[in-house]
Amino acid sequence: MLYRSEALEQSALLTVAGLMCAAARTAPKTRGMDNIVTLVLTGNEIVKLSEKMREIGLREFGKAEGHFARDAANILQAQAVVLIGVKRTWYGLPYCSMCVFANCGECKKARANCAFAPMDLGIALSSAAGVAADMRVDNRILFSAGKAAEEMDYAGGEDIIWQGIPLSISGKNIFFDRKPSLWQKQ
Repeated sequence: MLYRSEALEQSALLTVAGLMCAAARTAPKTRGMDNIVTLVLTGNEIVKLSEKMREIGLREFGKAEGHFARDAANILQAQAVVLIGVKRTWYGLPYCSMCVFANCGECKKARANCAFAPMDLGIALSSAAGVAADMRVDNRILFSAGKAAEEMDYAGGEDIIWQGIPLSISGKNIFFDRKPSLWQKQ
């Protein structure tokens, strides 16, 4: 049997994406409450995410440049995007006030973020990115991809704080020496 590098690399990439999701799931969490959500995008789903990122850049900044547009162009070069999110929740810890509110009830009433949900997300992201790095798969954590994922409602109405990690197997890391925006050429 003959195995071509492209097919093997795509298979390896999806395996790594799955291992990243597992690492995010098993990462330590506040009070042992598991509120992590993961998804993997490939092919046309990456294109849709990129288009949403570009749309946000145009809507919020009025031009096809900046980090949303740059990142939108960059993920089109990726073979997969791992989305890792945390459900917006309040952990009910007594005597905390890390969110600057007196208690969880006040934080929830204000629709503010409990400080622990983003911390749990950060630990999950670090665990996942570490897996990709250990497997020598190029990656980069992108807030912009996460913000677009929030607007695309991948969670079916559930309130999720997302971050995206595009993945690439290529001869040169696509996440360095990034162009300001390939979208500007349109």
